[in-house]
Amino acid sequence: MKQALSIKNLRKTYEGGKQALKGVDLDIEEGEFFALLGPNGAGKTTLISITCGLVQKKEEEGKVLVQGHDIDIDGDDAKVHIGLVPQEINADIFEKVEEVLYIQAGYYGISRSEAKEQIEMLLEKLSLKDKRKSKVIELSGGMKRRLIIARALVHKPTLLFLDEPTAGVDVELRHDMWKFLRELNESGVTIVLTTHYLEEAEKLCKRLAIISHGEIKRLGTMEEICNGRKLEDVYLEITK
Repeated sequence: MKQALSIKNLRKTYEGGKQALKGVDLDIEEGEFFALLGPNGAGKTTLISITCGLVQKKEEEGKVLVQGHDIDIDGDDAKVHIGLVPQEINADIFEKVEEVLYIQAGYYGISRSEAKEQIEMLLEKLSLKDKRKSKVIELSGGMKRRLIIARALVHKPTLLFLDEPTAGVDVELRHDMWKFLRELNESGVTIVLTTHYLEEAEKLCKRLAIISHGEIKRLGTMEEICNGRKLEDVYLEITK
């Protein structure tokens, strides 16, 4: 199988000496729904931010390939393949919903006419159609979360990072989003999920990594890692 993401010996030390990543190796195959679990400060967000080009690394700090593109050599080509749903809802609160999506398409050089079909599909699938003319500030928290997911998918990425996508949303919305994400994954999009809801990882993902103190402590299928135990018990044992 071809790898959607390949990370070799990735290290990152911030100014002040905090070592966020300590030689991480991680391969994620195309079409996987993969969970990256770990407590706050474990290194998850740093790993994702480096891959997405939001945090810079030096060439000697390891190698990251996105769909075969080395982010140090052809970072722009790598970014085209990536969609990111961040923890924070960071859209312009005074912009209309559909305009947020068209503006995002423009960042990737996609014209309004080219983007229209994809945007209409996302508005429909994420139940945002009735809110298309609403300003972001008028949306509920759950609707804002849906909008951020739609925005990440406007340019049809093949690798999607979901950083706590259902944090703060109600149970009904969480299950709706699970359904949509399963369909998205079945269509061929590789998904990397970080979540503190371990039930979410169990329901959606076949493979996972548990990261703690900048190192991957456990990597494998849910069955391999749990070995008949509860994921919560294994997770707490590894990350304590």
